[in-house]
Amino acid sequence: MPDRLRLEPMSNHATLRTVAIIPAAGSGIRMKSRRAKQFLSLEGRPVLAQTLGPFQESNHVAAVVLVVPQTEMEYCSREIVDRFGFTKVKRIAPGGRRRMDSVRLGLEAAEGGFDLALIHDGVRPLVDKDLIERVVQGAAADRAVIAALPAKETVKEVGHSAYVVKTCQRERVWMVQTPQAFRFQDILKAHQRAVEEGWEGATDDALLIERMGIRVRVVRGSEDNIKVTTPLDLELARFLLRSRKASSQ
Repeated sequence: MPDRLRLEPMSNHATLRTVAIIPAAGSGIRMKSRRAKQFLSLEGRPVLAQTLGPFQESNHVAAVVLVVPQTEMEYCSREIVDRFGFTKVKRIAPGGRRRMDSVRLGLEAAEGGFDLALIHDGVRPLVDKDLIERVVQGAAADRAVIAALPAKETVKEVGHSAYVVKTCQRERVWMVQTPQAFRFQDILKAHQRAVEEGWEGATDDALLIERMGIRVRVVRGSEDNIKVTTPLDLELARFLLRSRKASSQ
C-alpha cells in the first residue's frame, strides 16, 4: 500500500489542491488499552476510520496521506483503507518518535504538487465536512488557519512550584483543535527547519509556522471535535456519534 499508488492532484477546475495529512502514530498510553487508541472500536468502526470518513467525502480534499506506526501499516491498508473504501488515501507512511516527526514524514511522503496541507489528528473522529471546508477556505485567503474554540473557564499560568504566575485574559484565550491548514511549502519548510535548528516543545503545527514569522488566523472550531485520549473521551465520542445519528433520522 505505501508505494502502490501515486498522489494525484485535484481536478483542473479547482483553484487550490489540498492534501490532508492524518498523523495517527501514537501509542495511546493514557487510554490504558493494549490496542492503540486510533484502532479501538467506535460505533462499529475503528476510531481512525471514523476520522477519515469526512475527508473522503469532502470536495475540498484531493488526497490523504495517513501516518501510522510502521508495524501497523499493513493492517491499516487492509483493515481500514481497503475495507472501508477510502480511495483518497494515496499513501500510508511510517510515523516518527514524536507527533511533529510524523507530520513531517507525512508531508514528505506527499511529494509536493499540492497548494495546501490540511493537518488533522487521527484521534479526532468527530470532525465534519463543514469544519474542513471553513479551514481550507480560510487558508486560501490567510495562508495559515487553525480551528479553535474560545476558553469557557478562567485560565491561569502556573509556575514549576505550582504557584500562579498570572491570570490570563479569558477573552483572548482560545483552545486549539485540528484541522489546521497551511500553504504546503510553508509547513514543509517549517518542519524541516525545526529539525535543522532543534526546535522543541511544538504542541501543534501552527507553533512552527508562528516561529517562521507567518501570521495564523483562527476560525471557530466545533464543540463535538474532541480528541480521544482517555476512556472517558471514547465514551463521550460514542455518545456524540449516536446523538448525530439519532438527529439525522
